Amino acid sequence: GWSTWSNGGPDGVLRAHLLDLLEAYGQTWGAGWLDFPGRDLESEQAALIRLRGFVRSTADCFERAHSAGHVTGSALVVTPSLDRVLLMLHGKLGRWLQLGGHADGDPRVEQVALKEAGEESGLGDLDFLPYEELLGIPVPRPLPFDLDVHAIPARGAVPGHFHHDVRFLVVARGDLQPQANSESRDLAWWTLPEAFALTDEASMHRQFRKLAALAARLSGGRSTRPGDRRGLRTGT
Repeated sequence: GWSTWSNGGPDGVLRAHLLDLLEAYGQTWGAGWLDFPGRDLESEQAALIRLRGFVRSTADCFERAHSAGHVTGSALVVTPSLDRVLLMLHGKLGRWLQLGGHADGDPRVEQVALKEAGEESGLGDLDFLPYEELLGIPVPRPLPFDLDVHAIPARGAVPGHFHHDVRFLVVARGDLQPQANSESRDLAWWTLPEAFALTDEASMHRQFRKLAALAARLSGGRSTRPGDRRGLRTGT
């Protein structure tokens, strides 16, 4: 089983689910199960240790009101062919990012990611990409796709704090025409080369490289390297 930790009380039970996911992440992505350009296992382990330590440190880890920081859930939304990603130009941060948001007390961080992706994209047919069978070992599903701890600058009465972000890979089916909400300035599908060129953020590049490597593994062949600018389109 994956019930690796609990403090014996109800708060510990709520956090145990996320800690199980983090344990599985450490044994898979954190252990380098899939090679990709620029893979940095030290950084993967550092993010895992920091996020796990934060979750263990406070029962308020899922609460936005915890001013030092809180858990967030994100979704890298992809097409069924895994050749495009849906990114939002964040209204407050002014950066192209994956979809996601605050847990607001919900310990089921995967459901937070899925709910936020639906609300921010307007897409009605979203689900987790079931790639876990490639691992060859039993893991909780859905398995986190990426982890990141990053600083959020102070804004108005809200002090600077940290987002402890747990990211999942989500596939969109059916009608793929997104509808932006008030959270974003823009919302669009991008090929991996286009997405790579939109941002210089290391954590975004890492997700794109992971996706390219995973697409290659699933197809049994080679995929376009996300840093390859050849054939770069200028539109969405």
